[in-house]
Amino acid sequence: MSNAEDILKKIENNKEVVGILGLGYVGLPLAVTFAKKNVNIIGFEKSQIKADKVNKGENYIGDVADNDLKNVIASGKLSATSDFARISECDAVIICVPTPLDRFKKPDMRYIESACIEIGRNMKKGTFICLESTTYPTTTEDFMLPVIEKESGLKHGEDFWLAFSPERVDPGNTAYKTENTPKVFGAMTDDGMKIGMAIYKKAIHEVYPVSSPRVAEMVKILENTYRLINISMINEIALLCGKMDIDIWEVIDAAKTKPYGFQAFYPGPGIGGHCIPLDPFYLEYIAKQYQFDLSMIHTAGHIDMMMPHRMTIKIQSALNRHKKSINGSKILFLGVAYKPDIDDERESPALKIMDEVQNKGGLVMYHDPYIPQVKTEDGHEYKSVSYDEIMISDCVVICTNHKSFNAEDIVSKSKLIVDLRNLIKVKSDKVYKL
Repeated sequence: MSNAEDILKKIENNKEVVGILGLGYVGLPLAVTFAKKNVNIIGFEKSQIKADKVNKGENYIGDVADNDLKNVIASGKLSATSDFARISECDAVIICVPTPLDRFKKPDMRYIESACIEIGRNMKKGTFICLESTTYPTTTEDFMLPVIEKESGLKHGEDFWLAFSPERVDPGNTAYKTENTPKVFGAMTDDGMKIGMAIYKKAIHEVYPVSSPRVAEMVKILENTYRLINISMINEIALLCGKMDIDIWEVIDAAKTKPYGFQAFYPGPGIGGHCIPLDPFYLEYIAKQYQFDLSMIHTAGHIDMMMPHRMTIKIQSALNRHKKSINGSKILFLGVAYKPDIDDERESPALKIMDEVQNKGGLVMYHDPYIPQVKTEDGHEYKSVSYDEIMISDCVVICTNHKSFNAEDIVSKSKLIVDLRNLIKVKSDKVYKL
C-alpha cells in the first residue's frame, strides 16, 4: 500500500490525526469545527498560556462557542500542546500562523518558515500539509517546499504532499462560519488533491478545487484586493462629498436601488483587520519580481493609508469650528475594534487616529465594551474608560458602530460629535459626519 493509499484509508475509517499549527482567529475555529465532526485534532501553539486555556476549555476567540470548545475538549477530540515533536503523531498538518508585514511593508515569512522547519524536522512519511495563512502567490511551491524537503530529507509527491487553502474568516459574522463558508483548495499533485479534499470535506460543507496552490493563493489576494479598491474608492468620493455638502450615505442608498451593475460599499475612517489592509502589499511584493507595476492597487492602498490622517484633520476642524484647539481638548473615541461587535483591534484605523490626536496634544480616551485595553503602533497604552466620559469630553469620535452604542443618547450627552460610521442619523450643529 502506498503512502497516499494509507492516509486515504485512515481518513475513510476516521482514524487520521490532524495537527493545526496556530490556535488564533483562524486555527481555533477550524480545530473546533473538525473536532465536532469527530476528527482527532492536536492543536499546536507556541504560547503555553493559550495551549493551557484550550485544554481547560477556556475560550478566547469570539467566533468559537464556549460550549463547543468545552464539549470537544471533554470528548478528547481536541487537545492542545506546545510540544512540536508531536507533529510525528499527525497524518495531516494545517498551518494557521500569522503572516504580518515588516516595517518596510514586505511579507514577514518568519512564522511560516518556523512552521515549515518544525514540520520538516518532526513529521513522518505520508504526511499531508496545507497552508491557510494569507500570503503571496507561489509561497507554497517556491518557499515552503524547499524548506520542508531540506529539513525532512523526504521527497514531495511520494513521502508528503503540499497544498494551500485560504482561510475565510469574517469575525462576528453570525451567518457564515467555518463550516458553511465555501473553501477553495489547491494542491501540487493529484494525490495531494484527493487527500486534502477528503479531509476538508469532513468539516466544510463545500470545498471548491482549483488547479494549483498558486491559484488558491491568488484567490485570497483577489477577494480582499477587490474590497480594498472599492472601499478606497468610496472613501475618496465620501471626502469629496463632504466638501460639496453632499450626504454620501444618501447617495449610496439611492445608487443601490439599481438592481444590476452596482454593489454598495461604505466609507469609514480606514480599513482594519488582518487581511484587506495587508494583502495588496503581498501582491506588490511578488509583482515586483515579475517587473509588473500594480498602479491601481498601489493607489487604493495609498488612499486607505491616508484615511486616519484625514480623519484627524476632520476632528481638528470640528473642534476649531467650536472655538477649541485639538491641543488640550479631551477627546473620547467610541469603539476601537476594526468592525462592529467584535473584540479585535488588529490594524484598526481608530488606533492610528488616536496616535495622531495624542501627538497633536489631544487628551485621548476610549470606550469599547469589547476591548478592555489597547497598545497603539506608537506605543501609547490605553484602558477603556466609562461610557459616561462622553459628558465631560470636548469631542466624541465614533470609530466603531457597535450595536450597544445608542445614537440618541450619544447626541443628548455629547458637546461635539465626529461620526465616522454614520451612526447618528439626525442633523445637528454639533454632529460632523465623515
